[in-house]
Amino acid sequence: MKLIYTLIVFLFCLNSCAEVPQKTTKKSQLEKPAKVTLTNTDGKFQLFVNGEPFYIKGAGLEYGYIAGVAKHNGNSFRTWRTENGKQSGKEVLDEAYKNGLMVTMGIEVERERHGFDYNDTIAVKKQLERIKKEVMALKDHPALMIWGIGNELNLRYTNPKVWDAVNDISKMIHEVDPNHLTTTSLAGISEKEISLIKERCSDLDILSVQMYGDLPNLPKLIREFGWEGPYMVTEWGATGHWEVPKTSWGAPIEENSTLKAANYLKRYKGGIEADSLQCIGSYVFLWGNKQERTPTWYGVYLEDGKETESVDVMHFIWNGKWPENRTPQIVSYTIDGKTAYENVMMEAGKSYTASLKISDFENDPINYTWEILPESVNLSDGGDLEVRPKSLTINKVNQKDGALTFKAPAAGIYRLFVYADDGHGHAATANIPFMVK
Repeated sequence: MKLIYTLIVFLFCLNSCAEVPQKTTKKSQLEKPAKVTLTNTDGKFQLFVNGEPFYIKGAGLEYGYIAGVAKHNGNSFRTWRTENGKQSGKEVLDEAYKNGLMVTMGIEVERERHGFDYNDTIAVKKQLERIKKEVMALKDHPALMIWGIGNELNLRYTNPKVWDAVNDISKMIHEVDPNHLTTTSLAGISEKEISLIKERCSDLDILSVQMYGDLPNLPKLIREFGWEGPYMVTEWGATGHWEVPKTSWGAPIEENSTLKAANYLKRYKGGIEADSLQCIGSYVFLWGNKQERTPTWYGVYLEDGKETESVDVMHFIWNGKWPENRTPQIVSYTIDGKTAYENVMMEAGKSYTASLKISDFENDPINYTWEILPESVNLSDGGDLEVRPKSLTINKVNQKDGALTFKAPAAGIYRLFVYADDGHGHAATANIPFMVK
């Protein structure tokens, strides 16, 4: 009996002891940071994550829609700060890891245009200490890939000492975190900025550039301005509100969702795919939704979560084929026969008819929604927070399919938005600015 008891205890200990290292190994693998490196082979740069080649098929976002990047076969996303106000940096990275995505984690760096003084050595040192705490808290997460030090620090600035501060932040990161790379994102590109980055930010691993309408010229400008290292495009997408024609009263004219989608594809091919040597990938803007001049200008999703045609394009770019069900396409959109480019004027209380013509690949039934918004007056710079205008109640005379007859509101400047929903989570959208006398 004693012999049997001893045997049972021995077997129990053997099984228990065998489980311990297995659990420890599994846990250590989960918590192990990714090792991210760059190679340069005769001028061709290649990013590696844990020894595997990694071309960035990414999107810019801060919260939400993370699973949507994975759904469409993207492999990465970028943020603008470690704490976005809705999720902690760790929660963002945890969700990325859950969806098999790698993250370029943004770090908030103070901007001169917001009043920060880079001659103030005490404030600069305090910023560095704050950033070090953020880095230490997240540096070992397995979904972390690159640190993005600041965003568009060159926008409306005068003091080049900001680049000294960026370089010091990069040095600090490399000292405490040997596994990840560093970058900073420029608003546009100029020879002056490239020279300053090369002179003052030699510790950075990657240059990041943000361009919109002019993106197809980027590969040429990179070489003309003397950047010989790797780069990525951390924002690109719809034509910027500063790049489009305006109405006679100064309202920028937003491209409809079908024209935007065509431009996304054109810009990707000309400005990103065209450079197979120095460009290591990109992050499309914006994988989500935001108010900036309008609620529909930059987001590839609508406020209700529906995908626009630009998501179809990103699916095609990331997969080499189109999604099974395509988003409706806009053929034309007018008010009393006039397009957005023809200065639509109205008289208060008078009736006008808006007409939207749609083409849908699968001939899905289309549901039409209309909205009038006052022209946004709470304007920001560089993507800063804007307040969405409040919708007006539309005085409808008649609505059928893609036609709406309505009475013009009180004197002012407005936009008439239309949303065409196919019932499969996709929608086309367009708006026409108009002035009521």
